[in-house]
Amino acid sequence: MAAERTSCRSKAHLSLSTDGGTKFQREAEMLRIPRPSHSFPSQPELCGPGGKRRKEMNWANHTAVTEYILLGLQEHHSLEIVLFVLCLGIYCTTLLGNSLLVGLIVLDPRLHTPMYFFLSHLSLIDICGTTSFIPLMLINFLDVQRTISFPGCALQMYITLALGATECLLLAVMAYDRYVAICQPLRYSELMNGPLCVRMAVVSWGTGFANSLLHSILVWRLPFCGHNVINHFFCEILAVLKLACGDISLNALILMVATAVLTMTPLLLICLSYMFILAAIFRVPSTAGRAKAFSTCSAHLTVVVIFYGTISFMYLKPKAKDPSVDKIITLFYGIVTPSLNPFIYSLRNMEVRAAVTALLGGGLLARKMSHF
Repeated sequence: MAAERTSCRSKAHLSLSTDGGTKFQREAEMLRIPRPSHSFPSQPELCGPGGKRRKEMNWANHTAVTEYILLGLQEHHSLEIVLFVLCLGIYCTTLLGNSLLVGLIVLDPRLHTPMYFFLSHLSLIDICGTTSFIPLMLINFLDVQRTISFPGCALQMYITLALGATECLLLAVMAYDRYVAICQPLRYSELMNGPLCVRMAVVSWGTGFANSLLHSILVWRLPFCGHNVINHFFCEILAVLKLACGDISLNALILMVATAVLTMTPLLLICLSYMFILAAIFRVPSTAGRAKAFSTCSAHLTVVVIFYGTISFMYLKPKAKDPSVDKIITLFYGIVTPSLNPFIYSLRNMEVRAAVTALLGGGLLARKMSHF
């Protein structure tokens, strides 16, 4: 259309130079665009009585979003079928492993220690975090449904953000627990008493959910202008922010500050704790003593390395040419890491292995039932 109009203007200019203004006027008439049958409200209509309200209603009707479309890997449906089988197996493993770990900690009195108290909270985070998005994602993989309601999307983003921050804080609290156990063993029961452990857990959960509430308020106050196609498997905050048609500089600033405070600060505290732990371990004279001391914190250290290692790889790696690659990496970070924690703690802790043996032998349940 633009090329045709340019051509017509050139013809009109040429005709004016040769045949005078008559032909130019005739050609120029061809450029006139018909006036639309409808017209916009005049200024008095918008500013008169009730005009402002009508304008706001029209704007609200234009931008209101009742549901979102989750693209996932819609262009690679065969790959989605493979991911469905793989993610379903990993999700079942996550639920079974973490539920079993929580059950063992509740049932076995030998596991009623601060370390396993915090570990039960970590398992609860893994169960809730994966359940917040994997079931709907599995449905999307089968092309049964690719939409999520606005309240569902808001809740999904809120939960995933809150649990991610809470996990970072709990890992730091668990590092402090290991520091006290190895560097201050005689004062362990005094420094890590029951009420203090409960307070630290409550602060971790409360801080994570308060941080998520702040981000959710800042996100959902933005105008979205009717955009509702999320290029991800679930309502991840960065994918949702890409839909906004307003200024997101404040969101980006708050998100960056919160990430630095709630992710990097716990990591620094964890590193500091393990510096003191390693220094204390190397002061142990016997090799057997050093091995026993290190075994008490090796499981937690492994979880920290996997957790922060996958985060670092996901955010510091070069951006892939195909966006699907980044989405798959994010997916495996969200589902694989939670499934590893039960195996790490069960394989590296004698107490957990003994509790599993007692549970399989029936002695653990028998002792528990004898108290009733």
